[in-house]
Formats: sequence, C-alpha cells, structure tokens
Amino acid sequence: MEHLERRGTRVPALGLGTWELRGDACTEAVEHALALGYRHLDTAQGYDNEEQVGLALARSGVPRDAVFLVTKVKPANFSRLRAAKSVRESLRKLRTDYVDLLLLHWPSSEVPVEETLGALRELQDGGAVRHVGVSNFTPSQVLEARRYADVFANQVEYHPYLSQARLLAQARELDYLLTAYSPVARGKVSKDPTLREIGEAHGKTPGQVALRWLVQQRVAAIPKAASAENRERNLDIFDFALSEEEMARVAALDRGERLVDPGDGRDWER
Repeated sequence: MEHLERRGTRVPALGLGTWELRGDACTEAVEHALALGYRHLDTAQGYDNEEQVGLALARSGVPRDAVFLVTKVKPANFSRLRAAKSVRESLRKLRTDYVDLLLLHWPSSEVPVEETLGALRELQDGGAVRHVGVSNFTPSQVLEARRYADVFANQVEYHPYLSQARLLAQARELDYLLTAYSPVARGKVSKDPTLREIGEAHGKTPGQVALRWLVQQRVAAIPKAASAENRERNLDIFDFALSEEEMARVAALDRGERLVDPGDGRDWER
C-alpha cells in the first residue's frame, strides 16, 4: 500500500468507500477489506452505515490506530449544537473515541461554514477529531473554509471523465489532500477502449488503470466495492506505474461528466 503524506499524517492512498453499503453486506465488506489490507475506511452520517462500519472494525482485530477512519457530518447537523451532538453519536456508532478525518459533507446555504467548522474545531481540540475537512467544495469554498479551520482534505467526485484540474492545483499549492469518490465512474470505465488498451499493456483492468491514474497524481481514491472480487482487484494497483504518455491519454478522456450534482446551479470551477 502506498501512502500520501500531508502535514505529518500518512494516509493510505486507497480506501474503501461505503456509500450504499448497508446492514450485513456493509459489515462483511468492511471486514473483508480490512483482512485484505485496506487501512482507509470512508463512511458518513448520511450513509446510514456507521454502526456497521464500527462493528466490522471492532471484529477485525486490526488496531484502531492502524486505520485511517473518515466520516462526514450531514447538512441537517451543521448548526453548532447539532454538529457536536451528531459527531458524538457517530463516535458511539463507530465504537471509537476519535475519527482521523471529519468532513462537512456538502456546502450549506443555510448555516455559515464558520459556525460548523467552529464546532468541529472544538471537537478537534478535545481529541475526538484528528483532522477536519470538507467534501464537494469548490475552490472558492475551500478558501472560505480555510478562514475558519485548517482544512486537511476535500473529498470530491473525480474520475477520468471529470477533470478536477483546478482543485488538484489548489490542493498542491495549499498542501491539502484531495480524495476521489466514484473514481471508476460507477463502473463506466470498465468499457472504455483507451483504458482497456492501457490496461492490457500492464496486465490490468480499466478500473485498475483509472485508480492508478489517480494515485499517481497523489490523490487518494475510495472506490466502493460491493463484491469481494472488486475489493481484491482495486487493491492490486501498486505493482505497476503508468508512463507520462499513458497518464496524458487518461486525462484526455475528460468530458465534464458529473455523476453527482445537487442541481442547484453552482459553478463547480469557481
């Protein structure tokens, strides 16, 4: 497993996303992932599976401090009082005293980011949160958030069909971690002829090429993998490297295809 280092913290470059995994299927998936060697887990209050993730982590036998655990505060809990209470509930469900990274799941037009991040900083000061960050924030929204907290990460949709060049440049300039969700475009990359051709040259699948492309940009990727086969395959991306030409060919697949959009007319590039 490769790691990405930000401000003295090492983050596994590949993690397990758990969106849409619930109940026993979620518990089994997380347990299996940890047994394979995954050490980066991503969940959220809005996923309704924190309890299952926590159960799997407790059952796994993997030391808590060996896992980079991420959860997110949902917008309904962004007020100062609700934020703190909801995070304590998340910790109870996750069976842990702290999370490594706590994110604001989406920007809010109702609660000032200063208020929510203020509450998270208090939790951080108390040791319940190691790092705070954001998710689905545009470049200007990241700058606004940085006025009120040390933003460690921004988690966004990122795959070969959706360029995040502006956020990637900003992440490098400001030294925050960019994390890619939906990194294989919900399976769409599997049928891509360019990715298939590149993969065949390395004995890899199109999905593995897409994940390797992200990791080589120093971006963390958190693919959801409901099947054991996909969890194993996704982890098998650290024994090859893409050439500069291959990296450019993957980048050229960008077509501005956004799979997750709240439909509020926001300017994602601003």
